[in-house]
Amino acid sequence: MKLILAIVSNDDSSAVSSALTKANYQITRLATTGGFLRAGNTTMIVGCEDDQVEKAIELIGQESKRRTEVVPSTASYDIGRYASFPVEVQVGGATIFVMDVEQFIKL
Repeated sequence: MKLILAIVSNDDSSAVSSALTKANYQITRLATTGGFLRAGNTTMIVGCEDDQVEKAIELIGQESKRRTEVVPSTASYDIGRYASFPVEVQVGGATIFVMDVEQFIKL
């Protein structure tokens, strides 16, 4: 048995959740926050059999698309002087961890 932790953008979380649920995966969703942009993410916890891992990763990948966004950035030129300018960054996609499960108990 495997445990999949998939961190996806909030923008993609509903589509990922729906795709996994339609494929009969049981998931738990957690609201999380990313570090770089401090943007909202959703971490999905999926337990499945070893032979179902690749299909789950495929579904997550189909619904988690990378895209470019323009975000404001601030640079310091001198003490007390700041300038704001837009910066393009890649957002979206998914970060996926797959771990072995030693024991599974459902009470």
